[in-house]
Amino acid sequence: MAKEIIRQSASERVYLHQDFHGALSTGLCYLEEHFGADAVREYLRQFALTFYAPVTRSIKERGLIALREEIERVHELEGGGIRITGPGEEGEDEMLLEVQVCPAIRHMRKQEYSVAPLFYETCRTVYAAICQDTPFASDWLRHDEQRGQCAVRFYRKQP
Repeated sequence: MAKEIIRQSASERVYLHQDFHGALSTGLCYLEEHFGADAVREYLRQFALTFYAPVTRSIKERGLIALREEIERVHELEGGGIRITGPGEEGEDEMLLEVQVCPAIRHMRKQEYSVAPLFYETCRTVYAAICQDTPFASDWLRHDEQRGQCAVRFYRKQP
């Protein structure tokens, strides 16, 4: 049999980090057990402020369309099922995100990883932190932990 050599760079491959979610869930369980629910939220808030700083800057410059693009990019990459209403290109001040299939929870359940009781904070707290220093805010409308579904409303803060 002939030897086959495949040469590829990382940019030619789709990066998918599904097992990260299982590790994150385990870490959140540890934090909650040893330091409490507020420690979980503070950890996620600090993470989001740093990791999503470019998204926050883009929201300040372009409005909610920047957040919509980021959410669509991530869910496209990870295979999640979402529906987003608003904003249009004209800079509307409100957006509704409905997650019908959370790719992280779907993967963890498929792999039989435990899902942290506060795993929903990876959306609720993270979206609030992303919006923190922008003209926008988020409201956590509902979530179904078993199905990995949620609804989040993003809107312009009142002056």
